[in-house]
Amino acid sequence: MVNGIPEVKLNDGLSIPAIGLGTYQLKGSAGAESIRKAIDEGGYRLLDSAYNYENEGTVGEAVKRSSVSREDLLITSKLPGRYHESAKGMIAIEESLYRAGLDYYDIYLIHWPNPKRELYVEAWQTLIEAKKKGYVRSIGVCNFLPEYLDRLEKETGVKPSMNQVELHPYFNQEEQRAYHEKHGILTESWSPLGRGSDLLGNGDIQKIAEKHGKSIAQVVLRWHYQLGAVSIPKSSSAERQKENISIFDFELDVEDMEAISKLSHPGGRLHDQDPAEYEEF
Repeated sequence: MVNGIPEVKLNDGLSIPAIGLGTYQLKGSAGAESIRKAIDEGGYRLLDSAYNYENEGTVGEAVKRSSVSREDLLITSKLPGRYHESAKGMIAIEESLYRAGLDYYDIYLIHWPNPKRELYVEAWQTLIEAKKKGYVRSIGVCNFLPEYLDRLEKETGVKPSMNQVELHPYFNQEEQRAYHEKHGILTESWSPLGRGSDLLGNGDIQKIAEKHGKSIAQVVLRWHYQLGAVSIPKSSSAERQKENISIFDFELDVEDMEAISKLSHPGGRLHDQDPAEYEEF
């Protein structure tokens, strides 16, 4: 436990905090300062970025400005679909490092499987090689369905340490989470607070929040934690960052958890990004 935040051990032995900071759209000097405050004042140690966010340099600058040593941080980035081919993938990972001014990433993920292109196994082999080179400490994926995960392990013998998927009360990913648990893959939640939805105004969750004397956001993030998922909420506000990370001094009961999980529905994806169809390059 670091700064009062429990840690979760991945299947490759790396331990990471049970909550991190999403950095999507945090850019430039203002973004770097926001991330620095999250580290120095908010207590965050897990930072999530991506090649396609075009802010790896901002994250790197925040790390330089921070009083916390690089070795105490866990930094994530992601390989975009246009670099799935092995000849391009390693160069892209090296470029990620150069952009951030880092010697290594703690976690590197395939951003989307893009199954119509049939190159995600090739991309995975590149990540395996990048880990051997010391460019990354742990490798995983995002938005991979169970059949894609099965194929990675079958064809390479290496299982992802995590799968970052859309997960929030309106789309609770029950079957996907069950698969992860059975196969020892960590579930990490993107858009954990239902970005762009009415989740933070939901009356049912509001009642639970009032019961515990917490905000709706804190209740939802605690729900993620009790599901066994690591969440990466994004906020540029120092006050909101501190609020989001302060979820380890209360516990939701069984009825609370069930009431929140029941809000899920088949059409709950925020932007209809079905990994079997959606592609990102």
